[in-house]
Amino acid sequence: MDGPPGNANLLPVLPVLIPLIAAALSLLAWRSLAIQRGLGLAGAVGLLASAVTLLVEVERGPILVLQVGAWPAPFGISFVVDRFGAVMTVLAGVVGVATFVFSMGSVDARRQRLLYHPLLCVLLAGVCGAFLTGDLFNLYVWFEVLLMSSFALLALGGGVLQVEGAIKYVTLNLLSSALFLIATGLVYGALGTLNMADIALKVRAGDSPEAVVAVSVLLMTAFGIKAAAFPLFFWLPASYHTPPFAVSAIFAGLLTKVGVYALVRSFTLMFVAESEFTHAILLVAAGLTMAVGVLGAASQREFRKVLSFHIVSQIGYMIMGLALFTPLAIAGTIFYVIHHIVVKANLFFIAGIADRLRGTSSLVHAGRTSLYAKAPFVSALFVVAAFSLAGMPPLSGFFAKFVLLKAGVEAKSWTIVATAAAVGLLTLFSMTKIWAEAFWKAPDPADAPIDRTRSPKPPARGMIGTCTALAAITVLIGIFAGPVFEFSQRAAEQLLDGEQYIRAVLGEQALARLETGGETSGSLRIADGTTAEIGGPR
Repeated sequence: MDGPPGNANLLPVLPVLIPLIAAALSLLAWRSLAIQRGLGLAGAVGLLASAVTLLVEVERGPILVLQVGAWPAPFGISFVVDRFGAVMTVLAGVVGVATFVFSMGSVDARRQRLLYHPLLCVLLAGVCGAFLTGDLFNLYVWFEVLLMSSFALLALGGGVLQVEGAIKYVTLNLLSSALFLIATGLVYGALGTLNMADIALKVRAGDSPEAVVAVSVLLMTAFGIKAAAFPLFFWLPASYHTPPFAVSAIFAGLLTKVGVYALVRSFTLMFVAESEFTHAILLVAAGLTMAVGVLGAASQREFRKVLSFHIVSQIGYMIMGLALFTPLAIAGTIFYVIHHIVVKANLFFIAGIADRLRGTSSLVHAGRTSLYAKAPFVSALFVVAAFSLAGMPPLSGFFAKFVLLKAGVEAKSWTIVATAAAVGLLTLFSMTKIWAEAFWKAPDPADAPIDRTRSPKPPARGMIGTCTALAAITVLIGIFAGPVFEFSQRAAEQLLDGEQYIRAVLGEQALARLETGGETSGSLRIADGTTAEIGGPR
């Protein structure tokens, strides 16, 4: 039989290669900040263009697979693109372009000289690599690429607050990486493979069930830390308020979503045999993540700290959909991720503009006039993003939360439905507090900003343009909620149809052996016509 298709198609690797090439060229142009800025933006635009092409391809055709070097799975390195991976890569491109444009007007020259643009390109490559890999060990590798570049971006500039935040960030994430590596070794020891499709095939065949349960819990913990889920979430609000606002925005939009993506991929494809056990844990974690995050946000008095705790809270909604594990709930998770990446990145960008206009991020001391009076358009942009995050109709967040709540009601999970509804109301309260203190309130003229080292100054046009574009996307997702939901449903159906993924990567004969209960040994045809033996007797 023929092996899996797609060996000659290089498209799946382009979203990784393009930013890596841009990073390398930026390093060669280290003497010129203008060239670095241009190369970085070009790399992000190229990433976005290739990701959109990928999305179009997988929407109208089968899952795309690239076997690097024409080595057949499970021996070689696989890049696999389905609808979920493709849309996540598109969103990475959108946030990447927005970050580079916003950075031109907000990141100081000193930080730019410290390889800011190459690091940002490497970060985007790591994000896309995690979204597109079909191999568990390579997912670990891309996570480490993310960790190194994000740590460098957090510490860039050398301020005491930044370094302290970076240390907190990297400590918990190193723990996550260690757990991930241990789990990867256990998977290989138990199943003899690290290819995700092959793992899924062997788990379905009933290989090493006890080891599979233990590994799934380890991976749940590792990915939960990456996603900032309860209880090991505190690294996020301790670090995301310290770097430049552009860095905070790309972190808020993308990094925790890599953890969510890994959870969704693992517990819809590979570790589904004990779903009643694992998804019960996920459901409890989802509820606690929502509640703890929103309560933490309500207690904060600094713009980015409020938003950082809300990242934690909103991760709970995404995990909720995975935990309910119905087609509607998975579609709700996908819809919510699409909405949240755009909205949360935009809120951090808007926080950067507000900080520049006010000279402080404190919600207590706002200067001598309200931000609404000084910058009504910026205030309107905040209202769009904040109300969407809180789930107000007709914005994107309303439809995303509605789908998840409906899935919870259909599953009769009343506790998580009540928690999600209450958290939505508290989110609205937090957003109202930011509006009242930072945008609407005209404080006593005797008040002085806490941080007098920075004087207020107008934002660059590119900064306003970035926030306007993302706000427009948020509104469009709300207006076209029907098509977005239908896409999310198709993506969810593809995720829940593990056989489609296995067939695309390993070929029809792999599933045929599983259905007949035969041996797992066999052969796969390589692109040059030769064959390679796989596996052995079960």
